[in-house]
Amino acid sequence: MSRKCELTGKGPMTGNNVSHAHNKTRRRFLPNLQDVTLQSETLGRSFKFRVSSAALRTVDHRGGLDAFMARAKEADLSADALKVKKEIAKAAASA
Repeated sequence: MSRKCELTGKGPMTGNNVSHAHNKTRRRFLPNLQDVTLQSETLGRSFKFRVSSAALRTVDHRGGLDAFMARAKEADLSADALKVKKEIAKAAASA
């Protein structure tokens, strides 16, 4: 399982540990990933995603999964999230 957010594409970054003596050693900054279940009002069902805490706040700020997916860039989404986005768009267009 990759350490990448399924909704924003946020992944590990690299940087330095810097000691008091200013010695530098390489390290990784991992995203704060959580396994969550998000509900779609349009489809009336829920979906499981592995998302970062920042993405979870963004979903809440935009008003839910449907509103987030409407504005999300397809390049950032995972393959599963892209399928959900297309399902939501298709259901919204027919309704």
